[in-house]
Amino acid sequence: MTGYAPLNTLKPLAEGIWIVDGPAVTSFGFPFSTRGTVVQLENGDLWVHSPTVLSGDLKAELDAIGPVRHVVAPNCIHFVHTAEWLATYPQATFWTAPGVHERAAKSDMVLPESEALQWDTSETPWAGQLHQLIVRGSKWFHEAVFFHPPSRTLILTDLIESFDTAKLPTRCRPFVWLNGIDNTDGKMPPVLRWSYKDKSALAEDVETMMSWGPRRIVISHGDWYQSNGTAELERAFRKILRGRAWERAMEDMKTQESSRR
Repeated sequence: MTGYAPLNTLKPLAEGIWIVDGPAVTSFGFPFSTRGTVVQLENGDLWVHSPTVLSGDLKAELDAIGPVRHVVAPNCIHFVHTAEWLATYPQATFWTAPGVHERAAKSDMVLPESEALQWDTSETPWAGQLHQLIVRGSKWFHEAVFFHPPSRTLILTDLIESFDTAKLPTRCRPFVWLNGIDNTDGKMPPVLRWSYKDKSALAEDVETMMSWGPRRIVISHGDWYQSNGTAELERAFRKILRGRAWERAMEDMKTQESSRR
């Protein structure tokens, strides 16, 4: 049950970028909807972010538009289907955020060797085509985010979750409401937010994403944002950004006091 049918098919957002809504995955009895993103690079190669189930029909659609050359596991939670994609597309390069292989090993999964995503620089194959940043501030959760300038699409994974409770079993709705991740005010789930001890680093990276001027924000779980992307970032991270603004105000006050002496 996801409510985002049709599943396992390319859904165009703009020229050269698609989303794929996949079947739900279950964690602790909760059905998480899944969503991947596909970008066609300037040379025709396909870049696949947080891949969902690779069905035969989806493979046919992909093969019709270009070769899959890059498979991205953007954080230590989103790697479940990467092995099947890499087995199907052995010429693809596997790119991973910090902690992916370690987390997979805890689940008794051995993933293929990969290239490590850089923290603040786009990889050579998509330099100048996708902005790239690994969000700082957490000791264990490191999500790589990407921005597609031509379509002004920001590609996130778990930094924002926004579930439509009408699309969930009734028994699951209190969980979403209590965690504050329903689509009336989607945001980072508390279990991840609590891991961010360095709030200033997180706020700085959110401000960088806002500076990119996103129109759309694609997320992996729940309703994604088709417009007003910058405003949605400001809303979802308002408490973190408010703290950052306070720090700046205090720094300005100290600077002004020093200049008077």
